[in-house]
Amino acid sequence: MPQNTLETVNELVAGSFGGAAQVLVGQPLDTIKTRAQIAPSSKGPMDILMQTARKEGVLALYKGMTSPLLGIAGVTSLVFGAYGISKRIISPFGQLSLKETAAAGAMAGAANAILASPVEMFKVRMQGQYGSPGDKRLRVVAREMWAEWGFRKGIMRGYWVTVAREIPAYAGFYAGYEFSKRRFVSGYGPDLPVWAVLASGSTGGIAYWLSSYPLDVVKSRVQLRSTPPEGTPVQYIARELKAVVAESGVAGLFRGLTPCPTFATFELTREYLRDFTGI
Repeated sequence: MPQNTLETVNELVAGSFGGAAQVLVGQPLDTIKTRAQIAPSSKGPMDILMQTARKEGVLALYKGMTSPLLGIAGVTSLVFGAYGISKRIISPFGQLSLKETAAAGAMAGAANAILASPVEMFKVRMQGQYGSPGDKRLRVVAREMWAEWGFRKGIMRGYWVTVAREIPAYAGFYAGYEFSKRRFVSGYGPDLPVWAVLASGSTGGIAYWLSSYPLDVVKSRVQLRSTPPEGTPVQYIARELKAVVAESGVAGLFRGLTPCPTFATFELTREYLRDFTGI
C-alpha cells in the first residue's frame, strides 16, 4: 500500500477513535449545550444539569448519543482524513504555516458537513425531548423525518448552516491545536507528554467553539423546528441570528459553550498506528 494511502488510513482510524471519545466523554456536556441553545429561558448550564437529572434522571444527559455514536466514526474519520489530504494538497513539502493549517482545516470542515449534518440533526431532535410520555426513539424520529420531509428537508435539514459552521470551526480547531502543540514541542521536544496533548486539544476545542458558536446555536434551532427553514441559507441564518439576539441579547449566541476531548484520543491512536505500521 502506498505511503500516502496508509497515512490516510491511519488518520481515518485515529479520527474514529477520537470521535468515539468525544461522544462518550462529552455527551452530557453536549446535551446541556444543546438545551441551553434551544431553551434560552434557563438560568444557565448548572440549572439545566440539575433540572435534567431531577426530572428525567442522570441517563437523560446521554440522550441523542446513539446518532453520533453510530455516525461519529464516519464523521470524525472523514474530517481527520480530509484534513490530512488537504494538508498534502496545500503543501506536500513539510510543516504548514498556521494560515495554511487553518485553510486545510476549513477544507476538511466543508467536507465533514456532508456527514455531520444528519448526525447532528438526529442528535438535536433527541436532546430536545424532555422525558414526556410522547418522547420518540431514534428510529421513529428518522422514519417520520423521512416520511414527512424527505432527504433534503428532513434528513439533511440544516445542511447549509452546518457547512457555514464547520468551515470556521475547523479552521480554528486545527490552527488552535497546532499553535499550542508547537509551543509545547519547542519546550519539550517532539515526544510530548499526554497532558501536553490534552492541553493542545483543549486549545483547539476552545478555538473551534469561539469561531463558530453562534452558527451552532442557529443550527440547533433550525434542526429542532417542526418545519424546514424558509428562504435561502443566508436569509434563514440571518433571520435566526436576529431572533436569538431579540430573545436573549448577544449573550444568547454563546449559551452553553463547552470544549471536547477529540484531539487527545486522535493523537494517541495515531501514534500507536504509526508505531504499528511504520508510517
